[in-house]
Amino acid sequence: MARILAVANQKGGVGKTTTAINLAAALAASELAVLLVDSDPQGNSTTGVGIAKNEERVTLYEVLLQRADIRDAITPTDFAGLSLVPADQNLVATNLDLVDAENRERRLQLGLDAVRNEYDYIVIDCPPALDLLTLNALVASDAVLIPIQCEFFALEGISQLMDTIDRVKEAFNPKLRIEGVLLTMYDDRTNLTRQVEADLREFFGKEVFKTVVPRSIRLAEAPSFGKSILAYDPRSRGAEAYIQLAKEILAHGQHARSESAKSAR
Repeated sequence: MARILAVANQKGGVGKTTTAINLAAALAASELAVLLVDSDPQGNSTTGVGIAKNEERVTLYEVLLQRADIRDAITPTDFAGLSLVPADQNLVATNLDLVDAENRERRLQLGLDAVRNEYDYIVIDCPPALDLLTLNALVASDAVLIPIQCEFFALEGISQLMDTIDRVKEAFNPKLRIEGVLLTMYDDRTNLTRQVEADLREFFGKEVFKTVVPRSIRLAEAPSFGKSILAYDPRSRGAEAYIQLAKEILAHGQHARSESAKSAR
């Protein structure tokens, strides 16, 4: 059964989509079956793995409105082991279309339950907002990965995200936990980056991943070619960082499974 990870931060420009795409690719490179779910109306994860937006294509929007089975939306990518549930601008209407719908916060969970046994990992790219789409992702997930850019306002808004996570745990998903905080756009040549890292590690403690993602032109270029960094430049520092991140997450997964096995005895 797949572990489901939501990549979430309501603050834009923190490397959320970059992380969702490249973490999914790095997990797939470990010979795992991985499903990337694009839950952002901008559809950047969709184009970032080389899937063109097509009006005739079934997307997450139809799945959430229960107009289509999720299997009809799943699209293979050119990267071995990695499949995608695409998104387009129609997804922005979800917040209005589902406002009075039954089980509106569990629509994504219901969809993913049908295919969860077919994958090892499911990675959800959330929109930069604490809206119904993000709520669906948090309700459906086992854990949340929070990318944070190494900048002056890094902690701004994080308390709001943490409050949302706590509310989701209380109301809908008691098993939800924080997978980790990922430092992105990291430049160790600057004093600001080192200070922000120290502050974040002091604030979050062991919840901060050991891996940091460097500021990288190659990482920024890869989506414009419809490729993950592992396909675009597998020897780059960015590719190496996401491979290391995948290893940390796989270790977390083994620990989580062993803990659940102990509690089941």
